[in-house]
Amino acid sequence: MLKKIFLGAAVIILALCGVIALQPSTFSVQRSATFKAAPDIAFALVNDFHRWEGWSPWQKLDPNQKMTFEGAATGVGAKYGWSGNDQVGEGRMTIEESKTNELVRIQLEFIRPFASTSPTTFTFSPAAEGVTVTWKMEGTNTFMGKAISLFVGMDAMLGKDFDAGLAAMGKLAEAETQKRAEAEAAKLAAEKAAAEAAAAAAAPVEGQPAPAGGQTVAAPTP
Repeated sequence: MLKKIFLGAAVIILALCGVIALQPSTFSVQRSATFKAAPDIAFALVNDFHRWEGWSPWQKLDPNQKMTFEGAATGVGAKYGWSGNDQVGEGRMTIEESKTNELVRIQLEFIRPFASTSPTTFTFSPAAEGVTVTWKMEGTNTFMGKAISLFVGMDAMLGKDFDAGLAAMGKLAEAETQKRAEAEAAKLAAEKAAAEAAAAAAAPVEGQPAPAGGQTVAAPTP
């Protein structure tokens, strides 16, 4: 009887392994959002790893996680590493390509809980309202990844995080765009006021003599 139980369990395990092996070997997760913001402001939030803390969907999962920054301050060569609790794990990112206001391509490496590498891109496209940001991650499913996908796919698991991250990024980008617009409006108003004041100071006042160097010509007598 015990032998039959073990044999049955072995058959089930083999069948399950076969099902897992047939799962897709790659995955792709992509989300987009449009912001009422200047493209350069949205771009800067991604191109500088120091600014990810303000919008990353994983930052709040472990506020005490250890973060390191190496290489270039921004753009190509910039490196960011993190190590935290089981929710955020450990990994690092490196910017491998950066086109101003157009593209940021990142090599994303997870160390734990599972080692994997996932090319990640952010693209920035002009939109009537401002800019559309598209966040895309691709990767290869390990055997464990295939097993997990039987219960929850990568799109469902990461898609909500991408949506949350883009929403937070949008708020920051729109706030900074508004702040810039207000600063520019204030500057223009100050320049206009200064110009009007200068013009008023230079204009002759009625009843006062003409500026030095000028002559008053008498009208001819009839």
